[in-house]
Amino acid sequence: MSTSPNISCANCRISELCLPFSLSNSELNLLDEIIKRKKPIQKNQTLFKIGDTLSGLYAIRSGTFKSYIENAQGEHQVTGFHLPGDVIGFDALADKTHPGTTQALETAMVCEIPYDVLDQLSNQIPRLKMQIMSLMSAELNYNQRHLLSINQESAAQKLARFLVKFGDRLAERQLSSKEFQLPMTRTDLGNYLGLTVETVSRLLSRFQQNQWITLDKKFVTIIDHSALLQLTD
Repeated sequence: MSTSPNISCANCRISELCLPFSLSNSELNLLDEIIKRKKPIQKNQTLFKIGDTLSGLYAIRSGTFKSYIENAQGEHQVTGFHLPGDVIGFDALADKTHPGTTQALETAMVCEIPYDVLDQLSNQIPRLKMQIMSLMSAELNYNQRHLLSINQESAAQKLARFLVKFGDRLAERQLSSKEFQLPMTRTDLGNYLGLTVETVSRLLSRFQQNQWITLDKKFVTIIDHSALLQLTD
């Protein structure tokens, strides 16, 4: 049962991202009955970690997260950054345990959808099952495109594409696509793009010198969007 009675899928401003298919009021009520709206997750706190048993899927209401896997030596590989409206936890569906860790980059709020109940409910609401499949497919496609970028693009292309796509994702949330805060560290950004932190810093400086962007600590302003797009092409 929801722990926040004043919040529901019907009045959530980002529900169209995690639930873009139109559900009836009765279907939304059924979903609200199983959703657990958890307490705030603080910066650097983990939502789940490698080896944890699958308990549910998580829809991000506010804040940002990063996901990473690690090898036997404890070296991390960042696999994704997640924004409000994203649904995470699909990585555990196959083996019912999480192969990686997801950690808050800032104070965040999530809605937990218990998996066992969700599985039953999705059989009652065909459009909900369709949405889960759609989200899984979108995540797979995004990861494939990222892998292609990592293997085939230059360092400058990788960073330019990331800035453009990050802005696009913010625009989907009715936020500015050209003025935004990067919540991740440059180390994490470089790790995700397959670049050293020195390369990330050098390229950001070059983009700024070219007057494509301005940078104030973590705050980015895209001045010449077309130049970044042209570089990615």
